[in-house]
Amino acid sequence: MGKYTILPVQVKASFWFLICSFLQKGISVITTPIFTRLLSTAEYGQFNVFNSWMGILTIIVTMDLSYGVYARGLVKFEKEREIFSSSLQGLTVVFCAGWTAVYLISKDFWNKLFTLSTVQMLSMILLMWSTAVFTFWASEQRVIYKYKALVIVTLVTSLAKPIVGIVFVIQSDDKVTARILGLVLVQLLAYTWMFIVQMARGRKFYVGKYWKHALIFNIPLIPHYLSQTILNSADRIMIEKMVNDGCAGIYSLAYALSSIMIVFNTSLMDTLGPWMYTKIRDRKTKEIAPVAYGSLIIIGGVNILLIAFAPEAVAIFAPKSYYEAIWCIPPIAMSVYFMYSYDLFAKFEFYYEKTKLIAASTMVGAVLNIILNYICILLFGYIAAAYTTLVCYMLYSIFHYVAMKKVCKSEMNGEYPYETKALLTITGIFLVIGFSYLATYGNIYLRYGLTGILVIILVINKNRIKSLLNQMTGLKKNEAKDKEVHS
Repeated sequence: MGKYTILPVQVKASFWFLICSFLQKGISVITTPIFTRLLSTAEYGQFNVFNSWMGILTIIVTMDLSYGVYARGLVKFEKEREIFSSSLQGLTVVFCAGWTAVYLISKDFWNKLFTLSTVQMLSMILLMWSTAVFTFWASEQRVIYKYKALVIVTLVTSLAKPIVGIVFVIQSDDKVTARILGLVLVQLLAYTWMFIVQMARGRKFYVGKYWKHALIFNIPLIPHYLSQTILNSADRIMIEKMVNDGCAGIYSLAYALSSIMIVFNTSLMDTLGPWMYTKIRDRKTKEIAPVAYGSLIIIGGVNILLIAFAPEAVAIFAPKSYYEAIWCIPPIAMSVYFMYSYDLFAKFEFYYEKTKLIAASTMVGAVLNIILNYICILLFGYIAAAYTTLVCYMLYSIFHYVAMKKVCKSEMNGEYPYETKALLTITGIFLVIGFSYLATYGNIYLRYGLTGILVIILVINKNRIKSLLNQMTGLKKNEAKDKEVHS
């Protein structure tokens, strides 16, 4: 406890922001067994397809103003931070109101297109708005290192969403709509005050220069954000359209279990990201490689852990009707590894503001995903979507690696941060272990035997692993010290 009190505020804040991420995702995953038993596979599939559509439409409706451009603007416009915040809140309201009008004019067309009811569509817009409100407020809290309020709000809402959802689902015949309305109620009650607070502080609904800045920065990135979301969501939507809601539900369970590992991606990149930008700025990119390789090993390890115990995880989280999900988990979990590796390359594109390269690489991956999903689902069934997702994320990562090399050639005199051989070795070992586990799913003794061998290897290399973890956690402390020196 004594060591904690003397930590810099940046380190304390980073720790609690990580806790917030785990609370949001962890409680959602923990309550999955309840909802998979309250909802049929078809109903569970419908709810996840709703979420998939919302992920795609959020980018179109809100332009993701509460993410990259806002986080960057909080630093860029530090002296007018409150005005900047209220103006972007205002622009988001305009977008949501405008798209609501577009929907209401021809709601039957939109309902049929998305196979959703009017209540579900209007609920989706409310969820988009309230989520943006929370993200605006939460981003500001992160920038000023005020983590206590964020932790409390995250804890309360993370608990309230499943509790209210369970009550609504039990009491209703239309269980999918009930689950959605439960989320709407919690978010409106928990987040609306944040909108009022930021608007009251800034007192500006419209500021021309900030609206213009946000649009100019974000519009070129819309294809990137949209393509990223399509990569994450298209498979569930296409399974629902091409097969049925039940298979979409089984596949969604596999995706939900795998997505918990994305928390590790986010937390590691939150630590590495600012440090990487500093190294790129200072032309010390060779220092990035050892840490990047170590982080890939960590990400690969946690995903192998899920793959190793996928049959047990599915048995715990869902009834027997979902059992086929075990065959989807390995390729989806391996996709999470490539989601992380792409970010190690894309940081160079973002730093040098190569938005066209970013968008082109991501769009190619998204288009390939849709084409391969269509062909493979028709030929091999819905489980094939898990493998097309893996293939597309592998290609997605490769595209960004090639784009990074192009950026390094033009901006850094051809100095490349990573060795291709090292990346291929780490990735190759990860894939071999992942597919080896998949091959043992029919024999529990082989699977546990393989696990035993890996545990022995870990024990033998425990000192190296400990050193690696110390190196990773040390990055944030060094970053905090640098900030104190420069302040």
